[in-house]
Amino acid sequence: MSQLFGAIEAGGTKFICAVGSGPDNIRAKLRIPTTTPKETLSLAMAFFHEQEETHGPLAAIGISAFGPIDPHPTSPHFGYITTTPKLAWQYAPLVPMVREEFAVPIGFDTDVNGAALGEQRWGAAQGLDTFVYLTIGTGIGGGGMVNGELLHGLMHPEMGHMYINHDWERDPFPGVCPFHGDCWEGLANGPALAARWKQPGESFPPDHEAWLLEAHYVALGLVNIISILSPQRIILGGGVMSQPHIFPLIRREVRHQVKGYIQMEELNEKIDDFIVPPGLGNQSGLLGSIALAQKALAQSA
Repeated sequence: MSQLFGAIEAGGTKFICAVGSGPDNIRAKLRIPTTTPKETLSLAMAFFHEQEETHGPLAAIGISAFGPIDPHPTSPHFGYITTTPKLAWQYAPLVPMVREEFAVPIGFDTDVNGAALGEQRWGAAQGLDTFVYLTIGTGIGGGGMVNGELLHGLMHPEMGHMYINHDWERDPFPGVCPFHGDCWEGLANGPALAARWKQPGESFPPDHEAWLLEAHYVALGLVNIISILSPQRIILGGGVMSQPHIFPLIRREVRHQVKGYIQMEELNEKIDDFIVPPGLGNQSGLLGSIALAQKALAQSA
């Protein structure tokens, strides 16, 4: 019998928990509203205990969390969510709370780094060692790998909060980021779309001018990432990117903004294979949490 792993995709509005070992072996799954840390985690832990009674012990648990987080194992706040705007979750000790219930290895990272690992293991980044995964939805978050290692450093990437060119004449909208106003997230996330146009983005027809502006802003951020990290592929997930008609607009805008400076076929005739949707659909984060658990078990051996 294959080993089983616990997975938590910890989101700002919901936690999705699962037990399994990969895309073809998910034994059980549960969605929990994100309320308080104690209430939410107690429901998650009860789910894992129930599944152990049915399927046997968990070998490890992986957690992909909204952030900012502390991902450094030597830090006194390792496994914590830190300066999140969700006040009840500021400095919430996710990993310590799970360790109180389960004496197994625990993998912990950002939701987007987790999704990136899932995409590399089973999805659109298989065979690559340097790529970026972005989610564009309620916020904008970016994670990925460089030379086969998930991106960390001082903390972890916060790609959504880079500043991009804001043409105030074309777009007088001030942005929605509570920290930075018109950063990339503040101009191009789902709430910005809705606030700028006074209606939710999913209600726009494909030829609505909102999509041209959205593609412009998304492409500005992608060109910065391309210039800095030189990824072999960019994977775009999240609610805004569930509109398939926006992908051709973004690819066209990226080619326009690069202006021929980077002469690689991935930015020309192969751009359809360079900027792509997730291979795992909306399961990237959950499966990435399983991959984090598997990685933590391997590192503990």
